[in-house]
Amino acid sequence: MDMTILVVDDEESIRASLAGILEDEGFRTVCAVDGVEALAQVEREVPDLVLLDIWMPRLDGLETLQKLKEVNPGLLVIMMSGHGTIETAVRSTKLGAYDFIEKPLSLEKVLVTVKNALGMNRLREENASLRALQDHEMIGVSLPMTQLTDQIRLVAPTNASVLITGENGTGKELVARSIHYHSQRRDKAFVAINCAAIPEELIESELFGHERGAFTGAVAQKKGKFDLADGGTIFLDEIGDMSLKTQAKVLRILQERKFERVGGTRVIEVDVRVIAATNKVLEEEIKGGGFREDLYYRLNVVPFKVPSLRDRRDDIPLLAEHFLAVFCQREGGGNKMILPEAMALLKQYEWPGNVRELKNIIERLVIMTPGRTIGPAQLPDYLSGGEAVREVPGTRIEAFLDRNSLREAREEFEKEFILQKLEENGWNISKTADAIELERSNLHRKIKTYGIDLKK
Repeated sequence: MDMTILVVDDEESIRASLAGILEDEGFRTVCAVDGVEALAQVEREVPDLVLLDIWMPRLDGLETLQKLKEVNPGLLVIMMSGHGTIETAVRSTKLGAYDFIEKPLSLEKVLVTVKNALGMNRLREENASLRALQDHEMIGVSLPMTQLTDQIRLVAPTNASVLITGENGTGKELVARSIHYHSQRRDKAFVAINCAAIPEELIESELFGHERGAFTGAVAQKKGKFDLADGGTIFLDEIGDMSLKTQAKVLRILQERKFERVGGTRVIEVDVRVIAATNKVLEEEIKGGGFREDLYYRLNVVPFKVPSLRDRRDDIPLLAEHFLAVFCQREGGGNKMILPEAMALLKQYEWPGNVRELKNIIERLVIMTPGRTIGPAQLPDYLSGGEAVREVPGTRIEAFLDRNSLREAREEFEKEFILQKLEENGWNISKTADAIELERSNLHRKIKTYGIDLKK
């Protein structure tokens, strides 16, 4: 995608010279004759960099710089002046300018400074992306995880679209990050967006950006996630919750690598790898008219299925020890150890919330266990089967306290837990599934297994 540079100078010859040399280097340029016009231009479209003269009528460069930084703190600005002093250069830097160039301009120096500024900004973004990817490695030695890891390393170097399915909490985003990390795009941005967490009226703006005045509250131009992911990877989580209208626009990007911002007319080209994920069965959504079949086939070039934690029980000790080390280091209270009998209880639990649930429990154990060892007594009662289950609020305890086995007690507890959550969520299955971080189809199965009578 072409980078846009705003040239602000009251001399037409300088604007023309700068625009010409920059466009010869592949940049897109827009021009402004003074600070007032520059601020108006930035409101319409935020450039990637600004070349800003200091001595101008109406609003000088330093005042313009200050106002630009108030609205867009991260905006790259290079100052230019034919009356430059050390004091002016220092003040420009304090106000947030990237560099200061003296006139008469050396076009070669301008190009070097512009490329250095953009390169430094790109490096900063890449470093931030790599820091976010530091936990990209998959943890597990079970057969399902070995197969998944092999699949990631095979597909990652390609540009193929990927569709990741699996229950809530299995680590679909971690798989997406691992694919990006092992791809040729690893030095570019990885941008994640949860389609289910954004209101329908805002999702298009988040994905594609918007122009100033596109809707109420759009006081300035904003780049969308596809803009930000150019050259890298965009991860569309919970894509099954995306509206048909937005699906059509995503399909266009996959087909043409082009899009328009909300309220805009300029066609923007991007080079983005799309990885999508969902806990829904999209084939059923297609039959029900909730998901586009053509988009499904575009996304599902390479399908990934992330196994549930109960299908990879051999990995539970590895994951538990990993999270234990992470949270012990974070909390700074010294190392702790999970006793074998407690680990055995962790391995036999069904983990409806998968890895996310395990991670949350280990964090709780690190915080709430005063000693160095974590045994069965420190585990949550639905894991240990202990009498402390009496303290769980809102359940009919008498129904499962006298069970003879841990399995019977756990099943009775799970039934009571589901009943309570259904009631809290107005007997809405979808809301309840989201609240307890369980796949909707699995909740249906448990309701049927336990013979729960859904209230109307």
